[in-house]
Amino acid sequence: MIGIGGLAGRRGGTIVTHALGSCLGLCAIDRTAHVGAMIHSQLPVSAINPQRAAENPALFTDLALGLVLAEAEREGADRRRLRLCLAGGANVNAVCNDLFNIAKQNLTVMRKVLWQASMLLDAEDTGGTAPRTVFMNLDTGVITIESAGKRTQL
Repeated sequence: MIGIGGLAGRRGGTIVTHALGSCLGLCAIDRTAHVGAMIHSQLPVSAINPQRAAENPALFTDLALGLVLAEAEREGADRRRLRLCLAGGANVNAVCNDLFNIAKQNLTVMRKVLWQASMLLDAEDTGGTAPRTVFMNLDTGVITIESAGKRTQL
């Protein structure tokens, strides 16, 4: 289980993160090798607090892709087989002002980082107003999202 600013990779088993509100959960899974990694990023851009970024880079969405890819590969994933899935980015406080809409900023930054890396998401469950819990089962290769009493698979 990982919390805010958490990063975990493993071979087999399940990685879980709870309460993705405006935060993002990025999953990278190699279904052939049964390995993967997940990150729970909270803030859009690391440049706003370089000291905090140095202490815990997993807090920042602009660093999340590089971190999750490196962690998955460290566990034995082949980057060519990685499936990327994204969840979160909910505007749980119904903020209308873009300056304080961290969810929207996180999603914008993640899309920019993916575009710069020439990578695409295989699936996503983002936006809305309800928080999400993500379960990434490395044995089965299934990523499940639980939100508002419903379970869906990515």
